[in-house]
Amino acid sequence: MKDHDKATDPRLKRLARSIEALAEKDDRTLRQAREIDTLRRHAAAALFAVCAAFVDELNQLLAEPVVTLDPPSFAPESFNEESANLIQVNVRGRVLQVEFHATAELLSTEDFRVPYTLAGSVRAFNQALLDKDLIEEQHIFYTVERREKTWRYFDARTYRSGAFDREYLIALMEQLV
Repeated sequence: MKDHDKATDPRLKRLARSIEALAEKDDRTLRQAREIDTLRRHAAAALFAVCAAFVDELNQLLAEPVVTLDPPSFAPESFNEESANLIQVNVRGRVLQVEFHATAELLSTEDFRVPYTLAGSVRAFNQALLDKDLIEEQHIFYTVERREKTWRYFDARTYRSGAFDREYLIALMEQLV
């Protein structure tokens, strides 16, 4: 085949276009992965901020601050992409434990109907519950919808779902004290 014939070969042209499209697709995928990584870090910090504000508000109402938060601070850079992240609120042995991690895929709908990028659980327990081998646990998801990105809880027993916010934390802690 002559050089001129090679340049006009339709299959060769399609292959060239496919290779160029592949490079664009790879660039889009890398850009989306970077955006999700940034989103996850900010979402982790936002989750910590809700817990920290709850602890601060509660301690301000107490004669002596007895509600502790572990870790005491959290920056977006503290988010661990590879394993579980943990936030714990403790009131004299009554514990709210928030564990969360990145999903295997950038976005998932495997365990919740709304696309999410972080998942985990909230466990609430005290000594009386531990003595009965009972730990209250609900799922949490950082959902990513077109207009709204937010932390939500999901109770698998009752199918209730709602915002992970101050009111949610108050309700959980009320059950423990």
